[in-house]
Amino acid sequence: MDHNLSLITTLAAGFGLALVFGFLAQRLKLPALVGYLLAGIVIGPATPGFVADVSIASQLSEIGVMLLMFGVGLHFSLADLLAVKRIAVPGAVVQMSLATLLGMGLAWSWGWHWGAGLVFGLSLSCASTVVLLKALEARRSIDTMNGRIAIGWLVVEDLATVIVLVLLPPLAGVLGASGAPVQSAPLWLTLGQTLLQVGGFVALMLVVGRRALPWLLWQVAKTGSRELFTLAIVTIAISIAYGAGALFGVSFALGAFFAGMVMRESEFSHRAAEESLPLRDAFAVLFFVRRRHAVRPSCVA
Repeated sequence: MDHNLSLITTLAAGFGLALVFGFLAQRLKLPALVGYLLAGIVIGPATPGFVADVSIASQLSEIGVMLLMFGVGLHFSLADLLAVKRIAVPGAVVQMSLATLLGMGLAWSWGWHWGAGLVFGLSLSCASTVVLLKALEARRSIDTMNGRIAIGWLVVEDLATVIVLVLLPPLAGVLGASGAPVQSAPLWLTLGQTLLQVGGFVALMLVVGRRALPWLLWQVAKTGSRELFTLAIVTIAISIAYGAGALFGVSFALGAFFAGMVMRESEFSHRAAEESLPLRDAFAVLFFVRRRHAVRPSCVA
């Protein structure tokens, strides 16, 4: 038997240690995710013994993020998103601005270049989408007004992060990065292309997705096969999330969220949420496990 099975060993170690430490954390009246983080320390390179495959763990955790955001979208309609825009949009902008300025001030006190301080501040300005969603789920607050405001806030932050990540490479030279490549395209053109890509994805989901995805789910449901229905849910969530990133430059999390949101138009949305719940919870655990030995520049982190 071949024992060089990185995928299986990573799953076995990740799930097994997450179960043990999560159980102990719950017994100590602590959130289970504290145990998941401890499991990540144990299987990470900073501790002796078994070290998980970081690349595989990162990809598996991305699946968990996709399914988690897809499930949130199933409980969040476009009307809910628009209802909180007067709080979520200015709130997210002000919070990110203040956090960025505070980060720059802290970096300045350390003697950093202002460009490095700006990047540091921007990194601090993003809330952790997955951690906050798990906290809202634990408190059963996702369907409350405060929960909707928090989710809308996170969506605005994720959209802002997409723009920031696009603008950083062309501005690398201005920010003081050594050896920064020369950008041939004007800054306004790069920003315009990004906005068009994001807008195109949102429009495609709201115009085409709102009709095509519920119809597709209805056709699968008519077969009477529970396996096909579950497979359809997972395929829709992961495929749209991947397509959003590959074709439109949108984060996997945001793509999965909009997929779930348009799926909410279907009469099978509650069943879809129930079918995807076990998978999303299992893979979401790996997100916390791998956070201790992998770095990912995104608000979803």
